Amino acid sequence: MDAALARAYVSNPTLNAERASVRVTNESVPQALSGYRPRITASADIGASITDARIPGGGNSTSRLGPRGAGVQIDQTLFDGGKTRSAVSQAESQVLGARAVLRNIEQNVLLDAATSYMNVLRDTAILTLNRNNVEVLDEQVRQTRGRFEAGEVTTTDVAQSQARLSQAQSQAILAESNLKTSVARYRQNVGAEPRQLAPGRPVEGLLPKSLPVALSAALTSHPAVIASLHGVDAAELQVKVTQADLYPVLGVRGTVQQRYDEDTFGDRVRSAGVFGTLTIPIYEGGQVYSRTRQAKETAGQRRIEVDTQRDTVRAAVVSAWGSNEAAKAQITAAQSQVRAAETALSGVREEAKAGGHPQEPTALADFMIPSPLGARGGLRWNSGRFSG
Repeated sequence: MDAALARAYVSNPTLNAERASVRVTNESVPQALSGYRPRITASADIGASITDARIPGGGNSTSRLGPRGAGVQIDQTLFDGGKTRSAVSQAESQVLGARAVLRNIEQNVLLDAATSYMNVLRDTAILTLNRNNVEVLDEQVRQTRGRFEAGEVTTTDVAQSQARLSQAQSQAILAESNLKTSVARYRQNVGAEPRQLAPGRPVEGLLPKSLPVALSAALTSHPAVIASLHGVDAAELQVKVTQADLYPVLGVRGTVQQRYDEDTFGDRVRSAGVFGTLTIPIYEGGQVYSRTRQAKETAGQRRIEVDTQRDTVRAAVVSAWGSNEAAKAQITAAQSQVRAAETALSGVREEAKAGGHPQEPTALADFMIPSPLGARGGLRWNSGRFSG
């Protein structure tokens, strides 16, 4: 199973798509950090101008200039109301949340792979059991017909044997269909056809000691819960990011320019300057206040979603724990059923050997229920068959 889980972890398309989504979210951090850094822009222009002036008293003056120049401008924000700081923290929370979502999807993908692995083992064992049952019942039908010809049984006994054989054949066909479905699910979840599947291993040693312990661990460390908590952090920080638009923005700007032919032909002007800038929002039409209220409502929604997620996780843990306990009880009951069936079958056969006229014996295979772990008997899946 380790190889199947490793293959699913590497090649599952759902998992690879989520990894790409995490890489996309990672880029929000450097984008937010850019608010701390300066903005540098360069500009250049070139043109031509002709000036034709008439001088009082007679005469004209014509000048032709080719004004051109280049410059660099640097803008650095000094204070923005904490918008950049909140945006960076928000981006980091979004990244942590995306990673928690990825871990949750990883767990689901690996669970699907393990489930499909065990389903192939289970359905192969059931198919093998049903095929063996068909062979045994087919032999019983031949024996019953022989006894009928010898006058030992009636036509009713023959019909009952044939009915049991038909039922076994129907069960074998259904088991084969179920196996094909499980193989298709295995191919979807693991990414390869099942070959040389070894028996599964018990998971008792990996489980929590009790249901309360399992619930405590799930409610504090389940990736879905952690992702929801990071979603709350990101939503609360969005409120601060939005409110920052109401604060003034203080910055500094530096410029350097070189100009040619600006006023007269052949002139050359170089200039540089440093300026402080202050932008104060006075009235923005109520948009920022509306977006702030919207962000606060979103944060409240995220808090409610945490409670919903915890309830979902709690229900899933309780359900899984109950299913595991029920499965262990079913295995114990099935083993007792097999032992009782072996005893009954032995008694029926002994009566038949003694010359009595007992009820038509039933094949032991009717009572055999394969272990869901596939561990008994060392069965292995190999090229569409179960081999011992």
